[in-house]
Amino acid sequence: MKTGMLLAYIAVMAAVTYLIRMLPLAVFQKKIKNRFIRSFLFYIPYAVLGAMTFPAILYATGSMYSAIAGFVVALLLAFLEKSLLTVALCSCAAVFLVELFL
Repeated sequence: MKTGMLLAYIAVMAAVTYLIRMLPLAVFQKKIKNRFIRSFLFYIPYAVLGAMTFPAILYATGSMYSAIAGFVVALLLAFLEKSLLTVALCSCAAVFLVELFL
């Protein structure tokens, strides 16, 4: 690959990244008062994180059964408001135990 093309790719990526961060600041100069839009914008990071994480959970282990077991344990402990470390360690242990017995 030529150096000029590589620099062009980097410049385009930098411009796109900058525009994504700059446009909301330039477009929305006043505080957003609409409750629907505020709640929509509040939940976007959680929805994106969930959409990126869930498929990775299902295909991160050797079998689908162990992935589902780890997911269920993590979901249950998170629902019971356990700490992040507890949820992570217990779900990893569940995956390990299911993998061990399969």
